Amino acid sequence: MPAAFGESRDDGTVDCLLCAHRCRIPSGQRGRCGVRANLRGTLVSMVEKVITGTALDPMEKKPLYHFLPGTRTFSVGSAGCNFSCLFCQNHEISRGPAEDGKVTGRQVDADILVDLARRNCAESMAFTYNEPTVFFELVFSTAGLARKQGLRTILVTNGFMSEDCLVSLQRRINAANVDLKGFSESFYRKYCGGRLQPVLDNLKRMKALGWWVEVTTLIIPGVNDGSDELREAARFIRDELGPDTPWHLTAFRKAYHMTDHPETPVGQLEDCWALARGEGLHFVYVGNVISAVGGNTYCPQCNAVCIERQGWHVRFKGASAGICPACGYVLPGVWR
Repeated sequence: MPAAFGESRDDGTVDCLLCAHRCRIPSGQRGRCGVRANLRGTLVSMVEKVITGTALDPMEKKPLYHFLPGTRTFSVGSAGCNFSCLFCQNHEISRGPAEDGKVTGRQVDADILVDLARRNCAESMAFTYNEPTVFFELVFSTAGLARKQGLRTILVTNGFMSEDCLVSLQRRINAANVDLKGFSESFYRKYCGGRLQPVLDNLKRMKALGWWVEVTTLIIPGVNDGSDELREAARFIRDELGPDTPWHLTAFRKAYHMTDHPETPVGQLEDCWALARGEGLHFVYVGNVISAVGGNTYCPQCNAVCIERQGWHVRFKGASAGICPACGYVLPGVWR
């Protein structure tokens, strides 16, 4: 079956228009993601029904802090990625197809995945672990069926999909956590094999589509942690996405091609947290470390603690999630 967003050309090549790379793929070859290929002049997906893992995860693990906090989401991952991040935590499944040509996993239909989510009493499904853009067909069919059966749906994504891909998911996705991996084109090209501008454009589009959006940035010491760069990122989020958009600042851990690089100290993350708050962002969080301040949700109106978090444990301070217990301010988010 032909893959979505493919255009065949007279010379036998195929244009894949699924993401911002817009790969032109010769016959018998694959695109940069390693899982979309030109089969005799037709674009095909090698992961149309392939999954490499499922799990019942805390929502906070995605991380999403203002979208059904304290609930469990049924996570689904496949194989391949349209980025080549040097620090990838899941490189075995994301980079394997492009590097060694192998696509591992098992075949599963969308209805089976939705049934598993319901049997596990999940309130939502998350497409995660590798980049969900590259297993678009499975996301599209599963999310559509999940929504019909009352489940919310989530993308955990690098945000590099094409505009057509994004718009096609408008009514199938409820929320997204987008990795804003840095705030310079040079960083994206050197460390991720991508570009910054398409991600910024898609963040604004997701907001316009009505999705709940949260942003995550992995703080890598000496690489993407300059105060000017972080300040620019904070201002973009504030001005283009809104000051109520949660921003997760997470600690770098040694992985893949960056196993010799120093990890992120807690104190540096808390300094970044203070910088972002100083730029007017109401909800800034610290992740991958234990922090006295970085996991809590504070009321933007009176600064009272509304939600306390330690790891995946969530404690609501008031009688109702999303309501400040001190002043009654209604917090932005999706609470039920």
